[in-house]
Amino acid sequence: MIQKLAASELVLNDDGSVYHLNLLPEDIGEKIILVGDPDRVPKVSKYFDQIEIKKNKREFYTHTGILRGERITVLSTGIGTENIDIVMNELDALVNIDLKAKEFNSEHKSLKLFRLGTCGSVNPDIEVDNMLVTQNVVGLDGLLHFYSDYQFENEFSKQFLEKFPYERIKPMLYFSDWAEDIASFYQDAKYHGNTATFPGFYAPQGRQLRLKALDEDFLETLNTLGISNFEMETSAIYGLAKLLGHKALTVNCVIANRRRGEFSADHHASEKNMIEWVLDRIIP
Repeated sequence: MIQKLAASELVLNDDGSVYHLNLLPEDIGEKIILVGDPDRVPKVSKYFDQIEIKKNKREFYTHTGILRGERITVLSTGIGTENIDIVMNELDALVNIDLKAKEFNSEHKSLKLFRLGTCGSVNPDIEVDNMLVTQNVVGLDGLLHFYSDYQFENEFSKQFLEKFPYERIKPMLYFSDWAEDIASFYQDAKYHGNTATFPGFYAPQGRQLRLKALDEDFLETLNTLGISNFEMETSAIYGLAKLLGHKALTVNCVIANRRRGEFSADHHASEKNMIEWVLDRIIP
């Protein structure tokens, strides 16, 4: 195991902060809310009793403060698993690497990570403006195949792979699941389900503008394989959390149902309800 990291491996800013997130170890709490949109960060932190830290670089905005006596952080990740790769590794570095010495800490620290997002669904039984917690997730982006130690298999993944008909995409698939020991935070969510994480918004999600998608029935096929909803980040969050020894849960507000042709009449209100719902549960 590497004991000393080269400057090219752990890139830091002039003030010693991690390169992309622009954060120091003292800037974050042990509970971290991950949101995609930077504009969602103040929508969460406005509920804090006190905001201590406000930092940003590129699409990564961070607010850390106090809520009901507990320190908590909200951080925007931007869109996609490639951004999650940055966020997860740099958050882990903040708590498990001595940034000055560039050496691994002798004691491992585990973060609790809560993704708040929006998603679509092709399951006709799932109604919009409700929250869905991801139990199992399949990533179609290939990211975790770049990590040599990643292995994951459960009953959902075995059944999914047995019936997945797209041989061209199959080698990219990887799987993960939630941190079961903290899943009780969200036990009263209306829906618990299986999520597909896509590497794009258009053809990967069955949309066609000037370019034809792989299969017009792609989303329908995923639904028959047990997929409840689809989005663009959770597979990397769950997979990297397991590799790095952190605990992660995703809750998404369903704002569109493609099968029913429905879109939320007021997704801003749904977003607000989700934020309040999550904060009430993770810091009661």
